[in-house]
Amino acid sequence: MPSIAPCIAITPGEPAGIGPDLLVQVAQQQHNARLVAFADPKLLLDRAQRLNLPLTVSEFCKKKPGLPAPGCLEVVPAELATLPEPGAGNADHARYVLNTLDSAIDFALAGHIDAVVTGPVNKYLINAGLADGDGDGASFFSGHTEYFAKRCGCEKVVMLLAAEKPAHLPAALRVALATTHLPLAAVPDAINQAMLAETLRILQRGLQEQFGIANPRILVCGLNPHAGEQGDLGREEIDIIQPCIEALRAKGMDLSNPMPADTLFTHRHLAGADAVLAMYHDQGLPVLKSHSFGQAVNITLGLPFIRTSVDHGTAFDLAGSGRADDSSLRAALGLAETLCNRRRDGSGKRSDKSL
Repeated sequence: MPSIAPCIAITPGEPAGIGPDLLVQVAQQQHNARLVAFADPKLLLDRAQRLNLPLTVSEFCKKKPGLPAPGCLEVVPAELATLPEPGAGNADHARYVLNTLDSAIDFALAGHIDAVVTGPVNKYLINAGLADGDGDGASFFSGHTEYFAKRCGCEKVVMLLAAEKPAHLPAALRVALATTHLPLAAVPDAINQAMLAETLRILQRGLQEQFGIANPRILVCGLNPHAGEQGDLGREEIDIIQPCIEALRAKGMDLSNPMPADTLFTHRHLAGADAVLAMYHDQGLPVLKSHSFGQAVNITLGLPFIRTSVDHGTAFDLAGSGRADDSSLRAALGLAETLCNRRRDGSGKRSDKSL
């Protein structure tokens, strides 16, 4: 463990979902990092009581030494107007959810914490709350990734989901997205050479700097079935994706030609790859989640700080029940801690296939 433990913010997300449960559960364990909850302390104590788990909360102090004991959490308070009943989502909580994200982002940008780990939110409820006037009236929340990018002033970030070597696969599986939360009909128009080039550059830099892979091999999905079938099923591979790949190869990047997604995710190809770039959300993520749901971690590359997240939703039906699985949150925390330590001690550029 490094001499100074990383300080990691956790936003539990939708207050009526399982995020508070998961946070209370992981707080029962000893960690080699300071965990700081950005939440209403009353919410956490209420959920701990419902789960019959011990919890002590104290306000976050930047200069506080040492690590909290199991059952203890440091908190940066955010106030809920009323405590929700577990499972009863309410659009009135939209501003609270965004306040926790804003506060965590501000602390990270100011250097008070080293990473942000986010719990699951409900996009519909946030947007319903904003539309009802509990916001600026002009905002649209499409997801954490886009929200963090905008708040941090980043023109482009990349969503990457990563899983330790899943069963039946030859190596760790990492899938990045060229487009994120877009309707399928909008995807083709969103893909152009400049956007793809910047996405691939951010992905390569993230693999090098955060995952310690010196010369990453990246497989690139085609957009169309059979990667366009030489133009018979679409020309995006010929006109956009292949020229972008060739330009970046000339600068030293190790990229595949556009590959059909239905054969790219096979052992033969994945065995030699460090990451896959999918063109849209449901092209790559169903494969990753089918192998590692609950164990995968969502990482935002291109931010000025480390951000990881769970790979699942709010699971209203499990909130307050004690049956929520905290595996993905533990994985997100563990990876955030690893990335913080790697950044701090400068131990990048290791050519390995592990997370």
